[in-house]
Amino acid sequence: VLPFPSQVVYNRVGKCGSRTVVLLLRILSEKHGFNLVTSDIHNKTRLTKNEQMELIKNISTAEQPYLFTRHVHFLNFSRFGGDQPVYINIIRDPVNRFLSNYFFRRFGDWRGEQNHMIRTPNMRQEERYLDINVCILENYPECSNPRLFYIIPYFCGQHPRCREPGEWALERAKLNVNENFLLVGILEELEDVLLLLERFLPHYFKDVLSIYKNPEHRKLGNLTVTVKKTVPSPEAIQILYQRMRYEYEFYYYVKEQFHLLKRKFGLKSHTRKPRPRPEFFIPSPLETEEPIDDEEEDDEKWLEDIYKR
Repeated sequence: VLPFPSQVVYNRVGKCGSRTVVLLLRILSEKHGFNLVTSDIHNKTRLTKNEQMELIKNISTAEQPYLFTRHVHFLNFSRFGGDQPVYINIIRDPVNRFLSNYFFRRFGDWRGEQNHMIRTPNMRQEERYLDINVCILENYPECSNPRLFYIIPYFCGQHPRCREPGEWALERAKLNVNENFLLVGILEELEDVLLLLERFLPHYFKDVLSIYKNPEHRKLGNLTVTVKKTVPSPEAIQILYQRMRYEYEFYYYVKEQFHLLKRKFGLKSHTRKPRPRPEFFIPSPLETEEPIDDEEEDDEKWLEDIYKR
C-alpha cells in the first residue's frame, strides 16, 4: 500500500480545459513516475452495466500509482466490489462551455484547420454554418434540453435519471461531489486549481504550476483554443440561462465549495466580477477575500483522511 492515494480518476468534463490539463499530465507522469492511463474513447460517457464492470476492472488492474482520465460519467467502483478511487474534475460556466463546444464541433482549434472535419465528418454544410442565434431561438435539438444538461451527469453517475434535467440528478451530483471528489475546480480559476492539486496530490502534481506558466507550454495550450467563436444575442443568452437552470445551480454550488476550500488553505480569489444572473438563480456564492488562519489542524486532518482512503 502506497503512502498516498494510488488510484486517481479524472473523469474530465468536455470543453472544461481538460486538453490543457492532459498536456500537463503527460509531462508530470514522466517527471514523477506515475502511470497515466488514457482512453481513445471520447464520445461514450454513458455505459451499460456490463460496460461499467469491464471499465472498472480495467482501471483497477492498472499499475499503481495511476491516474486514469476519460470523458465518462461518474462510476461507482464500490458498487461492483472495487476500491473507490480519488476523483478530481474541473467545470466552467455552463453557457461558456456550451458555446465552446458548439463552435469546436464545427471549426476545431488552432492545431489544424481541418481537424474539425475529422471529428464531425457527417455534418452537413448548412448545419456547420448554422447561426448560433437561430439554433437557440428556434429551439434546435443541439441548443435545447436534454443536450444542454451536460455537466451534472458527469457527477451524478450512470443511473438513467442522471440524464434527466431535474432536482434528483442535481442533488445526487452534489452528494457525489461531497463524498467522492477530492477536488472539483473552476476553469476560470485554473491556476488556483493547479495550486490545490499540487498541495493535495504532490506525487502527481508537484511543480504543475511552474510547468503551466512556462512560455513553451503556454504556446502549446494556446493551440487548443476553439476558433471562430461568436457571442449570441442577449435574448439568446437569456434563453440559454433559463434552459440551463440546473446546470447553473450546480456550477455555483461547486464554485462556492471551491472558494471555501481556497479560504481554508489561504488562497485569495482574484476573479473578474461575474456577469449579472437571472433572478431565479440561487444567492451569490461566498467570495474569497481573506484567508482563514484558525483551522490548520482541521485542514491537516482532512488531508490525512484523504490519504488514508
